[in-house]
Amino acid sequence: MELISGFIHSNAIIISALILLIAYIFIAIEKIPKVTVAVFGAAITLLLGLLGQEKIVNGAFDAGYFINFIDFNVIFLLVSMMIVVSIASKSGMFNWIAVAMLKLTRGNPKLILVSLGIFTAIASAFLDNVTTVILVMPVTFLIAKELEISPMPFLITEILTSNIGGTATLIGDPPNIIIGSAAGLSFMDFLVELTDIVALILIVNIILLVLLFRNQLTAKKENMEKVLKLDNSNTIKDKSLMLRSGIVLLLVITGFMLHDTIHIQSCVAAMAGAAFLMLFEKPDKIFEDVEWNTIFFFIGLFIIIGGLEHAGGIKLMSEWLLHITNGSQKAASLIILWASGILSGIIDNIPYTATMAPLLVEVQNVMGHDYTHPLWWCLSLGACLGGNMTIIGAAANVIVSETAADEGYPITFLYFLKYGVLSTVISLALSTAYIWLRFLN
Repeated sequence: MELISGFIHSNAIIISALILLIAYIFIAIEKIPKVTVAVFGAAITLLLGLLGQEKIVNGAFDAGYFINFIDFNVIFLLVSMMIVVSIASKSGMFNWIAVAMLKLTRGNPKLILVSLGIFTAIASAFLDNVTTVILVMPVTFLIAKELEISPMPFLITEILTSNIGGTATLIGDPPNIIIGSAAGLSFMDFLVELTDIVALILIVNIILLVLLFRNQLTAKKENMEKVLKLDNSNTIKDKSLMLRSGIVLLLVITGFMLHDTIHIQSCVAAMAGAAFLMLFEKPDKIFEDVEWNTIFFFIGLFIIIGGLEHAGGIKLMSEWLLHITNGSQKAASLIILWASGILSGIIDNIPYTATMAPLLVEVQNVMGHDYTHPLWWCLSLGACLGGNMTIIGAAANVIVSETAADEGYPITFLYFLKYGVLSTVISLALSTAYIWLRFLN
């Protein structure tokens, strides 16, 4: 037994890297649920002793204790926001906003595409992109049915703009939550640094989509009038719930924005909001809406990557990055931006970001905050925008494609690829110009 333990200890970097690599492969091929892969990998990491199972060993705290590597800021922020958004959505407030905005388009398909794109992007920035597409899809299918046109242009637009909009804030996309926690970046940091470039990317993408789908965005006048007459009077299901959850959601977001002043962590502000709203709800019903698969996926990943970090593998990777770039901030920024964009289109952007975040922490320990600051934004832009490359690049993409298939409008991998690759390349090119002018010039 001691011989095996010694072998594992001597080859900890290789073994932990293999566990992570195998987990990546199974997550990418999607033959096994990714949460199962992550939890299984975490169990193997602990069984092999790559991380400690006891908090105190020989009277001293164990630095390798596995709980130390689970980022509970991320976990509690995710769970709390899922609860807040779930309760708020039950009032019908988000659907009311969507329908009200669509009525302003007077049934013009091109304006509807623009409106859906803008609404999806803004909602994704302050809710999350998965929740947003779930909320907006029923309205989309209704509109397409009334206009007697294909919903495909609208669905593609919603996928792309959900990932673009989610890039703008700390809570918009899970990779940003990981980055914010690892780098100590606040909600306002994301707004200040990313809002301008995300807005530009959104505008360019919407114009591009209108041009690409222009031949499909035509409808008869009588059908356009049906959209104009959509009844929105019964969309709000519970006015008191709408008022209560709307106020809490605004207060939570205000708490995020005032983080540097009030010194309350984002996860605590979200927990407070979720706790208050749950006073008026049945907890067992609310917890059914929490995406526990996502939560345990994160926990498993943190443990797997923690094994590699504790073994010294992350430090080795950071040294390699500095070596190939020869310490150049410009080279490191561009490599991280484009590698993140491409890889996040091939594999899930969550495990990729969860691996890169501790790597950049190691780089920051060596090179300092000023050197690493633009690298964090390159990681955010690359990981979030790269999710648009393929239909499996982000969770929102998968949700939309599965729902569309159930409705009789399958979005195939190759069909989406021609729009996803074009959008991603343009988005990364604009991001490159922004990073260069903002941080590297």
